[in-house]
Order: sequence, then structure tokens, then C-alpha cells
Amino acid sequence: MIQMGTRLNVADNTGAKEVECIKVLGGSKKMSADIGDKIVVSIKKAAVSDKVKEGEVFHAVVVRTRKERRRKDAVVIRFFDNAAVLLDKQGELVGTRIFGIIPRELRERNYLKIISLASEVT
Repeated sequence: MIQMGTRLNVADNTGAKEVECIKVLGGSKKMSADIGDKIVVSIKKAAVSDKVKEGEVFHAVVVRTRKERRRKDAVVIRFFDNAAVLLDKQGELVGTRIFGIIPRELRERNYLKIISLASEVT
């Protein structure tokens, strides 16, 4: 579960390394985000890049969480880190490559571009 103040790794090639969640989108009472939810993030660590700088604010999609999640077929999935992919104001991906394992739950949320760019989908 991702909530305000949670630090996440970035799973794309934008140059950002670590971001912090500053808002969970989806209603005024929504306090935590799971795989496929949109959040607002602030960049905390970034490599020298043209795309992003430290302190900038972006929207992001959560692609991995350490908290286990049970699928309908009773399989439990859990990842080693919390990770997100950065989006621009129109909801398009900022990066052009996705790193690491991506769960197939993103297909149900209609993030097909993320699924197509990922190297491995579980």
C-alpha cells in the first residue's frame, strides 16, 4: 500500500531514481494506493537528465508494491520494492522504456502502453 510520504523507485528511463508520494488520486477519502492507481509524486533523486529534475511534480502509476495482493485464482503476488512509472499532464508516459517486472493487473486498468513496453509481465 502506498500512502502520502511513501518513497518509491522509478521503473522507467526518465532519469528519476526515487520519488515521494504527495497525494493519492481517486477521491478525497482515498488514503492508500495499490497496483494500477494514480498518485502525485515529487522527484527526490534524479540523474542529470533533460526530462526531469529534482523537486518537480508529476503524476505516476504504481506498478509494484511490497504489500502482497491476492488474485482471483488465489495466487498471492508480492514484489521486492515499491515502484512507479511517471506520467505527464495528459496521462502519457514520460519515459520510453520500462524496467523490471510488471503485473498483469495493469491490463485490467487499461495501461496497455506500460504492458507493451515492459520486458516481463507476470
